[in-house]
Amino acid sequence: MKSKQEEHLKEWQGLEEAAEQILPLVGQLYRERNIVCTVYGRSLVHSTTIDILKAHRFARLIIDEELSAVKTLPIVEAICQLDLAPARIDVGKLAVGFQNQQATTSVSDYLRGELATVNTGRHTLLNEPQDIVLYGFGRIGRLLARLLVEKSGSGEKLRLRAAVVRKGSADDLLKRASLLRRDSIHGQFSGIITVDEEENAIIANGNMIRIIYADAPENVDYTAYGISNAILIDNTGKWRDREGLSRHLQAKGISKVILTAPGKGDIPNVVAGVNNELIVENETIFSAASCTTNAIVPVLKAIHDRFTIQHGHVETCHSYTNDQNLIDNYHKGSRRGRSAPLNMVITETGAAKAVAKVIPDLAGKLTGNAIRVPTPNVSLAILNLGLGQETTVKELNSFLRDTALNSPLQNQIDYVVSPEVVSSDFVGSRHAGVVDSLATIVQGNRCVLYVWYDNEFGYSCQVVRMVQKMAGIELPSLPN
Repeated sequence: MKSKQEEHLKEWQGLEEAAEQILPLVGQLYRERNIVCTVYGRSLVHSTTIDILKAHRFARLIIDEELSAVKTLPIVEAICQLDLAPARIDVGKLAVGFQNQQATTSVSDYLRGELATVNTGRHTLLNEPQDIVLYGFGRIGRLLARLLVEKSGSGEKLRLRAAVVRKGSADDLLKRASLLRRDSIHGQFSGIITVDEEENAIIANGNMIRIIYADAPENVDYTAYGISNAILIDNTGKWRDREGLSRHLQAKGISKVILTAPGKGDIPNVVAGVNNELIVENETIFSAASCTTNAIVPVLKAIHDRFTIQHGHVETCHSYTNDQNLIDNYHKGSRRGRSAPLNMVITETGAAKAVAKVIPDLAGKLTGNAIRVPTPNVSLAILNLGLGQETTVKELNSFLRDTALNSPLQNQIDYVVSPEVVSSDFVGSRHAGVVDSLATIVQGNRCVLYVWYDNEFGYSCQVVRMVQKMAGIELPSLPN
């Protein structure tokens, strides 16, 4: 018995040691060369030793075998010796590929072949930093701030310069800093936050975020704060049409606007990774659509391209939001006046109709509804689809797994194989949606798919991907 215990402990210590050696190398690659290391889609950047080991553990759900940090360490070490251009590199896939290769090549030679397209010499992605402004500092605004601060240490040169709000009280700055530092759902901010009252700014991991008070978009002169050519992200949802959002462009220092809500009229509704072609230089206003649209569109596109969707219904079990009441009270919307934490509330969703703006082929083919449920975060989309051909659970899941691992949608679609997962397990997911494979139902040409999504954090990651595209920052994902 004792020898067995010692064996398990020794094995764990070996894995822990390997992860501890990987940790600084991943940080170095990210800061100095803008190389993002992942393990089957799980980023290792800003991870702890345990996070690295858990990412390796996750891989067993994908490759049906254990992946050891001991095997990925030589891969990461060899990557450090190459003169690579910025890229997103899956060291887990490389470790498995190297292990399974038929030839007896060295790690270095293997990597030179697999990473040939980016083995072209290091360079920066932007000559000058890209200024970012947040208009609104609520749930999505603060999560965007966390993500942008996280990226400021890399070669991407994204710089969060300011957040525009209405002043709430005399201690407004301290309150907003506290809300950024602590979050009841997403936990503590990863780093150090202080305030500079003289500059009316929050200092987050060395990034000075000015808090600007304004009642109207056009009244702010951003150039007075040294901000120019900025991308502004409107998180208020107060204006959703071109006329309203154009008011931001009247302010000095703003060049482009992203709305974190479905846009009206001719505003391009973009789901990052799906219809990035709508992000063109001569357009100045974009919508990042809704969290639900972002969750379902990548899966719908993949399914439609492979099996052809003839019709379907989308039902979302959506976490309650700030526009609902804690206890019963008047609300202009039907049913939304009833207590959010005590009831399931049937309401409408525009996600099904919004799909058509992103995938025109599905116009008129989908219906949708929503049920607000008593959870504060993570939602579930249920896709009931009629397909153009018959399939099986095995075939459909195999296709979705491959899509999550190897397609251009791998940053949007995640895949899980577990009989025990529940909504809280997906808090902090960076994917737009996660396919719950064990819940998949297929009957001939009809299927039902269950897609989990962190309607706050996952959506915020999609917005940041839009920012990266607009700024000219796109990391190739390797190996192919």
